[in-house]
Amino acid sequence: MTQTRRLGVGLIGSGFMGRTHAFAFLNVGRVFALPVAVELEVLADASEDLAARAAASLGFRRATGDWRTLIADPAVHIVAITTPNTLHREMALAAIAAGKHVYCEKPLAPTAAEAREMAEVAERAGIVTAVGFNYLKNPMFRLAREIIASGEIGEVRDFQGIHAEDYMADPDAPWTWRLDPKGGGGALADIGSHIIAAARYLVGPIERVQGDVATLIASRPVAQGAGARRPVQVDDIARAHVRFANGATGTLEANWIASGRKMRLDFEVTGSKGALAFSQERLNELRLYHADDPAGRRGFRTIFAGPEHPPYGAFCVAGGHQIGFNDLKTIEVYDLLRAIAEQATGHADFREGQAVAEVIEAIYRSAREHRWVNVAG
Repeated sequence: MTQTRRLGVGLIGSGFMGRTHAFAFLNVGRVFALPVAVELEVLADASEDLAARAAASLGFRRATGDWRTLIADPAVHIVAITTPNTLHREMALAAIAAGKHVYCEKPLAPTAAEAREMAEVAERAGIVTAVGFNYLKNPMFRLAREIIASGEIGEVRDFQGIHAEDYMADPDAPWTWRLDPKGGGGALADIGSHIIAAARYLVGPIERVQGDVATLIASRPVAQGAGARRPVQVDDIARAHVRFANGATGTLEANWIASGRKMRLDFEVTGSKGALAFSQERLNELRLYHADDPAGRRGFRTIFAGPEHPPYGAFCVAGGHQIGFNDLKTIEVYDLLRAIAEQATGHADFREGQAVAEVIEAIYRSAREHRWVNVAG
């Protein structure tokens, strides 16, 4: 009998995204037939106590307050990084040097140069990498991409995309690592990276940008309830006009002070024969318009996610019953495991993280220089 290959997982960070990574690694073998067996080996966090409590809760065998110990552990084959952006590069490079595959949250690095270095080092070492653009794993995104590629809505003319949330809308919310300019930026880098990845996934490479960024909340308390305040030096809202390599035009927006919006990642793609529209707040629906519908019957129709849209059926056999955010993360982990075990392609790796970082940098540069800027790459 052939012995199943076993891959041990080491998770750095147990906050919001750390928990989603843990859930995905726990669930992936229950949803998909895996080419490997996955074991949760080590969890690292800022202290031994924090790590121990998180490890016990999430099912990891061991805990450590030192991420270097995790990387050095011979039982760890995949290192999942869910820490603040400024730590990604050091941790990823250390993991690659140790021969571990790396699954890193977005944005990949504070600068495109750092992201490029990470991608190049991983490629030279033969390491499989992945970046946490899990919204791309939505079966409705895959369907939208297939519709666009098939020519069903004709030549793509325009892409309008926005990622808006309100988790930074309260001016008295304290200063956090998200506001550290060393992290590469504000709303654009943090959540704008998702809508940039979506634009690239659906329409293709972005060649030129004209950006505008704004800081609307000039200072924040140094701690919860503190009277002293600290200046904010990153953007709360960022917008850009973009030109794609295929000639299409578009607009992008990132906004983390959008009152009332909890998870608005929306896009509309307009073509010469029709259009597509999507909202993450209704993530199991895709709206499709055909320009050649008869007069009196024209309008957007709603396509509901179901087993006909892989891999929805792996989670639920009935259409319209819906999958959720953690399921998208599970699909992302499945694709990572397939890339490791079977050399499968099609997932967002460090090169995609680099490409998104290059668009972000170009938008910031355009905003500073008040002109159109070409995207590097």
